[in-house]
Amino acid sequence: MKYSKAQVLAIANKASKNTLMETLEIEVVDYGEDFLVSRMPVTPRVHQPDGVLHGGATAALAESVGSFASHIFLDSENLMIRGLEITANHLKSISSGYVYAKATFLHKGRTTQLLDIRVTDDDDNLISLCKLSTISLPKKK
Repeated sequence: MKYSKAQVLAIANKASKNTLMETLEIEVVDYGEDFLVSRMPVTPRVHQPDGVLHGGATAALAESVGSFASHIFLDSENLMIRGLEITANHLKSISSGYVYAKATFLHKGRTTQLLDIRVTDDDDNLISLCKLSTISLPKKK
């Protein structure tokens, strides 16, 4: 069955209910043939004590969008996807607005995947650059 873009986004966001993604207000907002984009509001809820975006919240956003991308672009009906490692280079501070995380594959192997995740602000300034490696394993029947 072919789903519209709006249907795919609704399904992805429904899967976030009662998870960390809902707690951080992360939502999937766009996808294409080879990318997925999520966003998260930057509010005091995700600040570190000095009032700027916490790097851990940024890493959670990056891992969420990267994992969603693996689920969408791999055979998640027969495979379970798990994160193996995430790295994050935080380049700029932000204290309000939204951050957007765009995940694209650098490597889409049968067992392991490597995703590049660029986190930007409302003005498309680069906030963080992240890499996520995932593993896909057969689901137990």
